[in-house]
Amino acid sequence: MSRRAKVTVQTLAEMKRRGEKIVMLTAYDYATAVLEDKSGVDVMLVGDSVGMVVLGYENTIPVTLEEIVHHLKAVARARPRALLVGDLPFMSYQAGVPDAVRNAGRLVKEGGAEAVKLEGGKRMEPVIRAILDAAIPVMGHVGLTPQSLHQFGGYRVQGKEPRDAALLVEEAQFLAACGCFAIVVEGMPWQVAERITAAVSIPTIGIGAGPRCDGQVLVVNDLLGMNDEFAPRFVKRYAEMGKQMSAAFDAYIRDVKDGRFPDLDHSYSSE
Repeated sequence: MSRRAKVTVQTLAEMKRRGEKIVMLTAYDYATAVLEDKSGVDVMLVGDSVGMVVLGYENTIPVTLEEIVHHLKAVARARPRALLVGDLPFMSYQAGVPDAVRNAGRLVKEGGAEAVKLEGGKRMEPVIRAILDAAIPVMGHVGLTPQSLHQFGGYRVQGKEPRDAALLVEEAQFLAACGCFAIVVEGMPWQVAERITAAVSIPTIGIGAGPRCDGQVLVVNDLLGMNDEFAPRFVKRYAEMGKQMSAAFDAYIRDVKDGRFPDLDHSYSSE
């Protein structure tokens, strides 16, 4: 069976034109990347969400560029057909253009990313244009932007008021005009995400933004049910891996404590 064609930024543009939904998932390690790619995911994001679901941070703010590069390398070793996108973490691009270009370059050169994602709209114009001038594709991100957690006063749905909704549409249009190849739209009423999707020529990837986007993204740990304490409305659990893993750990502990493992079937013999 021949390997499917590599997904590029041009592929995503063609998918939007055809009305074909784009599937994006986060990935943080080699094994998960292999499985996601076999299943046919279109885009893999090594997101700064790694801080919360893998590294144990309270939010995404502490995540460093080195941590993103580390996990990018692992995912890139899977040689995915999917487009591989790396998140620029907090303060890796906000301080100015030279830092932003240098750090975006590190995600590509050292981590193996094929594009980078950053948060923010018009205020990010110089950074976005400079990264694009360095021949690095940029994915935008509007709405609930987790790196602005403290500015928002928490994880709050954005764009509920008409004026705020109009501003989100303007920000998305601006990102498209700047040259971003796609935009993540997060944490907003579905009607606003629908307006954004109709207003821009580039793909929109929704998370907590309803069904009318060009594609969808979820954090893989949420999709797999790895955390019982985190169950926002927009997450659909397709498995309960956390419960299955806990049951397996419990069974292993009981078997070792009771002397049932290893048995002779799981042992080497000199005969």
